Amino acid sequence: LVLVEVVIVVEVQVVVVVLVVLVLVGVVVLVVLVDVLVVVVVVLVVVQKMVYFHEKMFVQLKDL
Repeated sequence: LVLVEVVIVVEVQVVVVVLVVLVLVGVVVLVVLVDVLVVVVVVLVVVQKMVYFHEKMFVQLKDL
């Protein structure tokens, strides 16, 4: 009986540990995804602004 109880306790602990690890991994993945999305958005905005400025400069040069 004691052994059975110990096994049950160990199994519960293992399940809890696995759940905690899964939650932590999920949080890390979410954070990484958000970071990647932010970086992509920033890069897109910067590229658009650079293209916009280049077009303005090009138009000004053509006017000259």
